[in-house]
Amino acid sequence: MEQPIRMGLVGAGPWAQLFTGPLLAAGPHLVLDAVWARRPEAAAAVAERHGAHRAHTLDELIDRCDAIAFAVPPDVQAALAARVAAAGRPVLLDKPIGMTVIQAEQLAAAVDEAGVVSQVVLTNRYLPAMREFLDRTSTFEAHGGQAVFLGGGAMEGNYFGTPWRLEHGGLLDLGPHVLDALDVALGPIVDVRGAGDPLGTVVLTCTHQSGVVSSAVMSGTTPVEPSGLLVEVYGRAGRVRLDTAWTDADEGRRQFAAAMSTIASEFAAAVRSGVPHPLDARRGLHLQRLIDVAERSMR
Repeated sequence: MEQPIRMGLVGAGPWAQLFTGPLLAAGPHLVLDAVWARRPEAAAAVAERHGAHRAHTLDELIDRCDAIAFAVPPDVQAALAARVAAAGRPVLLDKPIGMTVIQAEQLAAAVDEAGVVSQVVLTNRYLPAMREFLDRTSTFEAHGGQAVFLGGGAMEGNYFGTPWRLEHGGLLDLGPHVLDALDVALGPIVDVRGAGDPLGTVVLTCTHQSGVVSSAVMSGTTPVEPSGLLVEVYGRAGRVRLDTAWTDADEGRRQFAAAMSTIASEFAAAVRSGVPHPLDARRGLHLQRLIDVAERSMR
């Protein structure tokens, strides 16, 4: 068996603790070798939990690791990931890949120029249920679709209520998941129009390359349990539907455990082969451009 990819982790906040750290440490494809964060004590806590080293600088992290994962705010990620890519290290990115479309463009350009592998953790795309859904929609003749994603991650006091979510709301946080699912299920989105309030509810109308129109509703200030992405497409043969807000908690845990394993195995395979992953920085940029168009249409 091949040796696992030695991973460095940038960030030690809620998502690093709950998701990215455990993903990197679970093996067998990846191993969490070191953690670096702006707050040394937080980095030390995450590193200790997984038997990893606390790096004192980003350069130290880069030097000792094969590839770097990020669990930091989008604007911080955009700047640091460009630096990591320039140093020749593959990058495992969170979504959105930047806070603005300009940041996303700069990061994608840096990855392209460096010629390194990149992969975006659009968690829903790695769920077995989502992959089955997209397999079904690939042969389904649809004339419309819709998606809904409600949650409380942009609320003060929520575990995920980090400053950037509180400031920007649900469109920037949930939009990548929603637009990615519709873009794959119904074909490329060529235009999007938005209405509403990013700190409340946003409604999007998407026009796809085929001429099909879809709609999306999202809110980061609607704390519902269970929370998840609902997406469906419909046509003369009926509809194909996926709801990731599983009422069966065990099923939800199984789905997300499988997604974490898939993220790790596919990233390791991409790093070893050098073959770009479908969900790379360019995919992240495409989604960021759609969000930017939607935001500008709401002003």
